[in-house]
Amino acid sequence: MKLVLGICALLGFWAGPVAADSALAPTSVVVGPVVVELFTSQSCSSCPPAEALLGKLAGRPDLIALEFHVDYWNDLVHGAAGRWTDVHSSPVHSARRRAYGRRLGGGVYTPQMVIDGRAQAIGSRADDIERDIAAARQRSRTPLMVTATDAGGLAIRGAAGATAPAELWLVRYLSEETTRVRAGENRGQILVNHHIVTGMIHLADWPLATDTLSVDPLDLPPGEGCAVLLQASDQGPIMGAATCPKAPRYQ
Repeated sequence: MKLVLGICALLGFWAGPVAADSALAPTSVVVGPVVVELFTSQSCSSCPPAEALLGKLAGRPDLIALEFHVDYWNDLVHGAAGRWTDVHSSPVHSARRRAYGRRLGGGVYTPQMVIDGRAQAIGSRADDIERDIAAARQRSRTPLMVTATDAGGLAIRGAAGATAPAELWLVRYLSEETTRVRAGENRGQILVNHHIVTGMIHLADWPLATDTLSVDPLDLPPGEGCAVLLQASDQGPIMGAATCPKAPRYQ
């Protein structure tokens, strides 16, 4: 993807409410969307409840919920049910999950949710996930402003003074898709998946060389979306995030 660096006026950052209990968080906490990543497979029988939970989280404005489908289930044969190839699966997603496993500990499994790149939990355990989300909201974040250009591209700007080494990523996803599973462990089920990741593009290293990063038109049709993640190098903690606004021609 062609990237063009330029200058864009700062329109402002959104800051949510500060935690009321100063013993839990400093008064300077900046609240932005927490990133929740579900690692799943359409051929995993314990995954549908986690996918349903991810669907609920995807509707919350305080979160960016993303669904990564791993690929190793594609090779597993389940008796007479055979095996099922998850069309959304990717070895890139499996590698991302393994990298989290090495850093966070606790092994790798499906369904697994990773919250802000800092904590992991079984993907169907809503209480554990809400606890980790609440903890993530206590931490200061780097605000990101992502605006749409008339041409259908993006202008991305981060808070001045944020200098920690990190990487800026663009994540594309399908908003929702329904699949009738005809083989494998979930044979006969109709699965509804949300915010299914279809690709990750490395935009730039952080901090940016100039005030604003301009991204060429994405041509996102209805039913697709994207998010921008600021993640510490070597797939470390997520330091900031923002959803992509729709280009004017799609509004």
